[in-house]
Amino acid sequence: MRLTSRSEYALLALTHLARHAARGALSVASIAEAQGIPPKFLEQILLTLKRARIVQSAKGQRGGYRLARPAAKITLAEVIRLVDGALAPTESVSRYFYESTPIEKERKVLRVLRRIRDYISDTLEKTTLADMV
Repeated sequence: MRLTSRSEYALLALTHLARHAARGALSVASIAEAQGIPPKFLEQILLTLKRARIVQSAKGQRGGYRLARPAAKITLAEVIRLVDGALAPTESVSRYFYESTPIEKERKVLRVLRRIRDYISDTLEKTTLADMV
């Protein structure tokens, strides 16, 4: 598993929203400035998160984005899978995004890759945004 800029920015934005949840909705500009994220890129990421019901948006002068659920109910695994796809090091050991790959010929290598997948997946499934703030 390798995080893309997109998933790193998603996690930064969500952590910021969790940390400032008491302030209500935060503007794209304020999140982008605080986290050093290009605003246009952040808008695209927030739209993806909104479609997945991880964040909500509010329109108007006091509008912006806020978490759609408590931070303790949003796992890092959920966010990374949404943005980047599989948590596995290769598709042939992925639980949710399986595709055949050449490495399947080597069963012992697959066992190691599955252990890596399980460790990463278990850790990210047990870690929530609340744990990050």
